[in-house]
Amino acid sequence: MEPSDDQSPRETSRALDIVKNYFRFDRRVFFKKRFPIATWLPKYTFSTLFQDFLAGFTVGLTEIPQGIAFAVIAGLTPEYGLYCGFMGGFVYAIFGSCKDVNIGPTSIMALMLQEHVSKMGPDMAVIITFLAGIIIFVLGSLNLGFVVEFFSYPIIAGFTCAASLQIASTQVKSLLGIGGKADAFLEAWEGVFNNLDKVRLWDSILGLLSIMFLIALKEIRRFGTLQYRADWSRDRNIAGVFIFMLSLARNALVVIIGTLISYNLRDDNPFKITGDVKGGFPPFAAPPFSINYNGTTYNFGDIATDYGPAMAFIPLVAILEAISIGKAFSKGKPLDASQEMLALGLCNILSSFVRSMPITGSFTRTAVNNASGVKTPLAGIFTSFMVLLAIAFLTPSFYYVPKATLASVVICAMFYLFDYDAFVVIWRSKKLDMVPFLVTFLCCIFISLEYGILIGIGVNLLFVLYGSARPKFDIVKEKSNHGGAIFVITPKDTLYFPAAEYLRDTVLGYDGDHIVVVNGKYVRNMDVTVAKSMAVFAQELSERRQTVAFVDFKPSVIEVCVNVNANLRAYFRDDLEQIVGGTED
Repeated sequence: MEPSDDQSPRETSRALDIVKNYFRFDRRVFFKKRFPIATWLPKYTFSTLFQDFLAGFTVGLTEIPQGIAFAVIAGLTPEYGLYCGFMGGFVYAIFGSCKDVNIGPTSIMALMLQEHVSKMGPDMAVIITFLAGIIIFVLGSLNLGFVVEFFSYPIIAGFTCAASLQIASTQVKSLLGIGGKADAFLEAWEGVFNNLDKVRLWDSILGLLSIMFLIALKEIRRFGTLQYRADWSRDRNIAGVFIFMLSLARNALVVIIGTLISYNLRDDNPFKITGDVKGGFPPFAAPPFSINYNGTTYNFGDIATDYGPAMAFIPLVAILEAISIGKAFSKGKPLDASQEMLALGLCNILSSFVRSMPITGSFTRTAVNNASGVKTPLAGIFTSFMVLLAIAFLTPSFYYVPKATLASVVICAMFYLFDYDAFVVIWRSKKLDMVPFLVTFLCCIFISLEYGILIGIGVNLLFVLYGSARPKFDIVKEKSNHGGAIFVITPKDTLYFPAAEYLRDTVLGYDGDHIVVVNGKYVRNMDVTVAKSMAVFAQELSERRQTVAFVDFKPSVIEVCVNVNANLRAYFRDDLEQIVGGTED
């Protein structure tokens, strides 16, 4: 690069140094950022290993029965809930940045699959796992985590409440021993009330007793002082430790007890049972992009058409779950959302090669992980080993698992997932937010989860746009030394195109012999539509022999206005003194 006549060699060298520094690539920092395992693994100790093992083992006791139950929700055979349970732990241990997060099957992901799996078979779950992984990974690579910000709290709360209520409703038939399945809220309850004569006594008793057992073990820690704290440096009450561990393993316990009862009554089994579960490890193969189901072949175009908006919302909901859970358990520490998205994307991509359904962060299992004293993401590998052992050796025993028991596990999980506080919090804080909350909630229940989210976001954006179209103005009336009134209109925020007509109507609303001043000290930016509107009402006021002035606008805003209409330059002033020569109260 040759220096020009008006550029010294020193300036040229300085410019080159700036360019080099800008493009400088620190391999060590990049490696640790993209492979968080490199940060904590060199500091790993035997004590940390023991705590991670305990946490991973405890989470595994929850994940195995949940995986089976969530696979049933999705309309898949139980082994799919186990296939998706082990790959995520291995991948997240390498790429994940939050020690507490557990990646695996979730009820919401399962529910979003249900309709599509029922139409074209289990391959639909495998394909969307791969596609969701690709979308999540690309979004993370482009640092597009901000898309989650479109999901405001009312939208998230409405979606969560609707999903938990719908999932629980679809399990009522299994809980009561009624045959068939239901995909939607109304369909589920219609099926229950139309088949009350088919309710099975022993399934109902087992299901209700299982729910009572699960709730009792969940709530037992609230009574007395027998609280377990995941702090191995302190002495603890042994009874407290036992009660805490019993509570954490409640899902596994209720499934084991139900299975033992069912097995002992196998000659004349009064319960509806899960049936054959495919044993052995899944084949490692690329996900199929064409499906042959019930004698009909579907190409990728048919698959994409059937998924429709769900192809976008499944990865977005997965991102939302994983990142919100990571933030909740990061305890104020910064969370690299882009890295979490990269890790989640890779978890789904690789899981699709072992015939997995979509996976994401689980709030329940993450809470168990945290409460068990987890120290690093390596705990996920121990959870994965437990799932692998279940796939290899325990699948024959899953044959006798009562469907009512699995339904009780799901219903109890949904009971605690439902955001009861949302109704009170939103009503007390801002009643207007009840509109997008209720719209999302009702549309998710009565239409579908995907369209419910879409409609909720749309309603929420309407409120945001209305705020932009009706910005707040401070209007002060003063007197000038020359007589007459001065109306000082001060917009309180940036002006964009929805506010153009509102600003114009506000200014033109003052008739008579007076001066109109628009104070732009709070206006950080302005678009072309507002600038054109300012030119129009400035001309109209001048034709009415009124004085108009724009005061204290930033140079960048003035430049936008002048570029739209050069005549506007004459209306800009530095202060009121230039207009009236002083004012008096």
